Amino acid sequence: MARANPIKVEVAYALPEIQVIVPLKVEEGATAEDAIRKSGILDRFPEIDLAKAKVGVFGKLVKLDSPLRPKDRVEIYRPLKADPKEVRKRRAVEGKAMKKGGGSEKTE
Repeated sequence: MARANPIKVEVAYALPEIQVIVPLKVEEGATAEDAIRKSGILDRFPEIDLAKAKVGVFGKLVKLDSPLRPKDRVEIYRPLKADPKEVRKRRAVEGKAMKKGGGSEKTE
């Protein structure tokens, strides 16, 4: 059986204070999970739970068993602390409460 050719990919994970991108080579046909495990990111960030974490390739959600292509960047997403829809609603309400111009008035 012929051995598969290695392909270059990246695995990315970010926290508010740090972003890590690990370039690596995986065998052709490797999955997103294969790349994540080989990257060492799970050792460096033990809080990542692959059973719960969402992953994607260049911003598009994929399953852990999705095969990778050369130059793919596998991204591990953290859970959101705030629902983006709720944040937008709150900002819209706060914006309506502001005076025209959106800023506070200066008094001298």
